[in-house]
Amino acid sequence: MRLSVYRKEHFNAAHRLHNPSWSEEQNTAVFGKCNNPNYHGHNYELIVKVTGEVDSETGYVIDLKTLRDLIHENVIKKFDHKNLNLDTTEFKELNPTAEHIAVVIHDILREKLDAKYDLKITLYETERNFVEYPAS
Repeated sequence: MRLSVYRKEHFNAAHRLHNPSWSEEQNTAVFGKCNNPNYHGHNYELIVKVTGEVDSETGYVIDLKTLRDLIHENVIKKFDHKNLNLDTTEFKELNPTAEHIAVVIHDILREKLDAKYDLKITLYETERNFVEYPAS
């Protein structure tokens, strides 16, 4: 019996969307306010979906406390109240779009999570704008 369990988390982070190989004009045209040289922030909502077999002894797909701790230790501590461009190694050379942030979070957790689980990341940058990785 395969089921999916979800853990919802929240973190705040600042970033600037910018392509250093473009002119300031092109960056402004493509990224608009998100290209502010003084950065801007978001209140990100993160949903981590883990799919797997229900364990016959525990009744769990995965212990949600274990999942919570994994997310906190490897994602929230790393990105919460940080400037993604300046304070993280993951985005020193990678434009911190919602798409890239979701992929980075996925890759971080995928490395720590048992291969028997499927993993999906949903990241809300705003109430109306969100991304999902991998895509359905």
